[in-house]
Amino acid sequence: MDIANTTQHEPQGKGFVEDPHRPVLCHAAVYGSDRTVRVHRHPRAQLAWAESGVLRIHTDSGAWVVPPTHAVWIAPQLNHQVTTHTPASVRYLYVDASACRDLPEHCQVMEMTALLRALIRRIMGMDLSQPVAGAEGRLLQVALDEIGRLTPSPLYLPAGQDRRLQALMQVLTENPAETGRLDELARPCGASPRTMERLFRAETGMSFQQWRTRLRLLEAINRLGEGESSAAVAYSLGYRSSSAFVATFRRHFGKPPQSFIRESDTHER
Repeated sequence: MDIANTTQHEPQGKGFVEDPHRPVLCHAAVYGSDRTVRVHRHPRAQLAWAESGVLRIHTDSGAWVVPPTHAVWIAPQLNHQVTTHTPASVRYLYVDASACRDLPEHCQVMEMTALLRALIRRIMGMDLSQPVAGAEGRLLQVALDEIGRLTPSPLYLPAGQDRRLQALMQVLTENPAETGRLDELARPCGASPRTMERLFRAETGMSFQQWRTRLRLLEAINRLGEGESSAAVAYSLGYRSSSAFVATFRRHFGKPPQSFIRESDTHER
């Protein structure tokens, strides 16, 4: 998706408030199924966490999948689109650019902590229409410090710029269960297998097989978030067995699929 050529701004909201005296603003939203927040950007950075549901974030550089155990950080002035395929309850923190010095400079998905979940719930009940000080001001700073400590997760699928690479990525994205070999898939897209492998490594930092595996796993997270079982997801995405899928998932993410999607709120890294 060419974000730059389709940019539309969302209606003026808290992400557009530039006020260093109010470093953090918040917003809660409940989305229905198959809802897309159109492409937009704002001067504030944004932390989006879905207490329920799975978010999909798209930018020019790629796509992120965000289950409830994780949050996505979106840097200031970054064009992005947010999609939900199932109902989702989302909590947003909007951080003024003046308070982002020690926070990530790029979009990334990060594993949530019990502390940050509790802080966000507390902040949602605060009146932030005016500057806050004292205990409330310190609480906001603790939240910013905790965001800076979050661990990035490999829930990112990089995009390509070469039209031949984009064509193959589109084929795989439309059918994540595709099991064809690279030599079968590359030539209809206008490149030799060797050229296509070189393009994958140069533009995504991954081999063809690594990129396809990541695509499948991110699609698996989305489907698990929609309530599908691990077995159903495994077979629908072309794995030879449920155990093969679980083993691949655990190898990439360090835990089995269902734990990754519905981790206990008492978990702390």
